[in-house]
Order: sequence, then structure tokens, then C-alpha cells
Amino acid sequence: MDDITGLAARFEEHRPHLRSVAYRMLGSLGEADDALQETWLRLSRTDISDVENLGGWLTTVAGRICLNMLRSRAHRSEEPLEALAPDSAPVREEGGDPEQEALLADSVGQALLVVLDTLAPAERLAFVLHDTFAVPFDEIAPMIERTPAATRQLASRARRRVKGGSPLPGADLSRQRVVVEAFLAATRGGDFEALVTLLHPGVVLHADTSVIPTPEPVVVHGDVAVAKGAMAAVARAQHTGLALVDGTVGLVMAPRGRLRLVLRFTFDDRRIAGIDVVADRESLGRLELGVLDD
Repeated sequence: MDDITGLAARFEEHRPHLRSVAYRMLGSLGEADDALQETWLRLSRTDISDVENLGGWLTTVAGRICLNMLRSRAHRSEEPLEALAPDSAPVREEGGDPEQEALLADSVGQALLVVLDTLAPAERLAFVLHDTFAVPFDEIAPMIERTPAATRQLASRARRRVKGGSPLPGADLSRQRVVVEAFLAATRGGDFEALVTLLHPGVVLHADTSVIPTPEPVVVHGDVAVAKGAMAAVARAQHTGLALVDGTVGLVMAPRGRLRLVLRFTFDDRRIAGIDVVADRESLGRLELGVLDD
């Protein structure tokens, strides 16, 4: 009993680091905790008398567990996203505390979680462990059964995806960012008047059929009508963050780290002139997403 108690205490010392690794790998607080539980079980069944660096050993074990979880993750069908319907209900995610999940996602960066979700499991592992936690490539390589050189290439490819390409020619990202941040803040706060002031009077919103379950895409005209639709998305806005979307500043929604919806904007000076709401999986896959520079 004393041995297992001492081992548990040593594991707890490394828990915050391991949770950070698992969360960035999986994008879900619940799944991250599941990975930590499995890591503890493996530790408790292993003779570590010859392990000199327990933190490194635990990071390797947790990384492999997360990799297996990513590879076996079932692509369950998603509920329709009625983000702009007046009677839409708040999103309820399975497991965990949605508010804590949203706060943690904000601390990591919604855009980073979204871009990581588009990477292959091996790319994600190589990038997260090396770029975020400074794990050497020669330690990562055995986890994904690649050479260190090949692992370096995977991380480099992932890094390019995270950056998301170049802004559109003439795009003023700083100005766009101010407008989109204000739009998100007004949506989260339910501030209808602020939303209207951010929208061009002739703004047009297009939402594909995966956003709202209708036979044809939805088109909404006018600042007041679009603002009313945004007011119905207050709950979902808690899982939304800024990102570079096809070279301009946009919004991505990723509850539990899974990309569900993107808002792509066009701008008229300091106001939003157009919004494309994209939730169709194939369309999402064609978007070029990236993390905005701080």
C-alpha cells in the first residue's frame, strides 16, 4: 500500500503537465481525463525501478494513449446546427463541464484546437509534443513508428497548416480583428444593439443546409435580421474563437475541440458586409484555417 501511495503521489506531481498534453492532443477535457486514467493504470502495473526520468516516461505513455484514441475515434453523426434559428437550444456536450471546457479551450486557443483537429494523428502528435512541450524528435519517432527525420517533416507540415497560409492581398487583419472580436463579444453578451452597429445595413448571410436543416441554403438580408439570428447563438458562441479563414479574420466553433462550424466574413470598411456560415463537412475540409498572430 505504501508503494502504491507513493507512486500515486509522484503521478499527481506530473498530472497538470500530462493533462495539458492530453488536452492539446484530444481537444476534449473528458477524453483527456480518460487518457490520464489509462496512463495511471499503466504506471501502476509497470516496474519503473529503472526509469530515470518519470516525467518523460509518463509523457511518452500518455502520448501513445492519445495517439491510439485519435486513431480509433469514431466519427459519429453530428446533430444539425441550428445556430441561427430563433428557437435553437443551447448546445449540450456529452460529459464534463461545458463551461470549464470552454474556459480551457479559450486558454489554449480555439483556433489552435480547430487546426489541430484537421491534422492526421501522427502530425498532431509530432507538432504538439515538439512545438508545445519541447519533446525531441528522436523520442517522438518511436511512438509513431517513423524515423526522427520523418517525424521532423510531419511536425513541419503541421506547423505550416497551423499558420494557415497568407492573408488575402490588401486585407487589413488588425482592423478585421477588432470588428470580429466585437461581433463575438456582442454575441456572447446578447447585445443586440452592438451587433446591429457592427453590420452593414445591406449585410447578407448565407448558411448551408448543415447549419439549419432546410432543403435549401438559408439566406438572410439586412442588419436587423442577421443580428436577430446571431442572438440565437449566444450559447454556442462560448465555444467560438477567432481564426484566419481563407486569408481573412473569421470565427470557428469547436465544442470539445471538434470543428463544427465556421463563419467567414467579408468587410466594408469597419462593418461586416457578408457572412458565410459553413458547417458541411466537405466544405469545412476545403477551408484554409490558421491561427492568428498575437
